[in-house]
Amino acid sequence: MRATRRTLALSLTVALISLPVAACSDDSGGGDGSTVRFGYINDYNGASLLAIAEKQGLWKEAGLDAEVSVFNNGPIQIQALGAGDLDFGYIGPGAMWLPASGKADVIAVNTLGYADRVIAQPGITSLAGLKGKKVGVPEGTSGDMALSLALQEEGMSIDDVEKVPMDPATIVSAFSSGQIDGAGLWYPMIDEIKAKVPDLEEVASTRDFENGYFPNAFVAGTGVDPELTTKVVGVLQKANDWRFENPDESVADTAAMLGLDEEKVKADATNQELLATKDLVAKTEDGTVAGWLNDLAEFFVGTGQLDQAPDPAEYYLGDLYTKASAQ
Repeated sequence: MRATRRTLALSLTVALISLPVAACSDDSGGGDGSTVRFGYINDYNGASLLAIAEKQGLWKEAGLDAEVSVFNNGPIQIQALGAGDLDFGYIGPGAMWLPASGKADVIAVNTLGYADRVIAQPGITSLAGLKGKKVGVPEGTSGDMALSLALQEEGMSIDDVEKVPMDPATIVSAFSSGQIDGAGLWYPMIDEIKAKVPDLEEVASTRDFENGYFPNAFVAGTGVDPELTTKVVGVLQKANDWRFENPDESVADTAAMLGLDEEKVKADATNQELLATKDLVAKTEDGTVAGWLNDLAEFFVGTGQLDQAPDPAEYYLGDLYTKASAQ
């Protein structure tokens, strides 16, 4: 793919809100293993396991408390991990180049996500129709990834559009007011735009990419204690299996946590493929997860975000994930 080198715009605006979901100890850094600081994104994929872990008492069961904070994308969370302001976070597939470049460790795959789209203003019915036009993307995210993949599929490059780096909330307002012609973004944020521009066009979707697997994941800072990480992974695995077995209840719990309409969260959940922990363990052991990560890394080499694709074992803690499932 003929894409220009892109760098992460770490000056993106983030609404950071601390939301205590359990009684927290004085150790906000998780140093003694009692309190963990966890970032998430305000949607089903990014918040459902945290909502379940709180509702089902899984943090307490593991001897942990959690302080959770909402962010508007994954790259900002990895910046916070690097600064020591978070212990754990959540990223979409478009930010997977950051762990692959050594900025964080992937501790667990969450789901396979297909929420990303390239959208266009009414009347622009194809990706080719965006040629030479302004397209907003949150740089370094899955929206950015979706745009690059779609252009590649059409034999186009990022140079064929005027890419405008924006944070997700700005994209919503800019598209709704007609300041940009298109966007690489994800649901449920696209629903916010549809409320104002109901006849927008979806000109590309991650569901359309043949043999495309888009794992989103939970990540840890590279300096977080392995014992603490194992406990956290155990909580995520139990919450994951509860979600897999109780999808409708997981929607209700997530909607309650986020203060969102349950029907909207249910619609958002349809963009995800849930995987049971035993399946993720098997796919870790047989190399399937490593294959997903390597395919993404090779893509990021093509975009210039990585110089080369590292061995996924360098940043995916698969052994730890497997170990936690046996405890």
